[in-house]
Amino acid sequence: MGDNIRMPPEGENVRQGNGDPRAVLIVEDSENSVATLEIAFLGIPGLSVLLASSALEALRILRRPGLPVRAVVTDLNMPRMDGFEMIRRIREDQCLSSTPIIVVSADTDPETPGRVAQLGVSAFFPKPYSPAQVRRKLEQILDGTTQ
Repeated sequence: MGDNIRMPPEGENVRQGNGDPRAVLIVEDSENSVATLEIAFLGIPGLSVLLASSALEALRILRRPGLPVRAVVTDLNMPRMDGFEMIRRIREDQCLSSTPIIVVSADTDPETPGRVAQLGVSAFFPKPYSPAQVRRKLEQILDGTTQ
């Protein structure tokens, strides 16, 4: 995280990249999982990482004008609103519906991969996942080589 963290008006954390408008939103209520993902994403050129600890906060960030979010990396199990509902709302929002979404989750329900696939996510990584694989998928999305 280091010296590049600032607190925007909405209260979410942002780690700025090198000026390329490539922002990814991590939606995760576990600080350990956030740290793992942030470390995995270090060194992706021009990446800005936004952090939301809840689905409701994530929706506020996504709907805020100014910094377009190029991809969302989210957990499913969160308080108040789960990741499934957040993804449904993103897909129903005309301005956000094409946002690529990567799911990382400890959800052990065997139906989960199918449920998230039906919601149109780009990838599903069950925990424990390989941070390098999540990074590779995010880089493919940001480079436009995959949705």
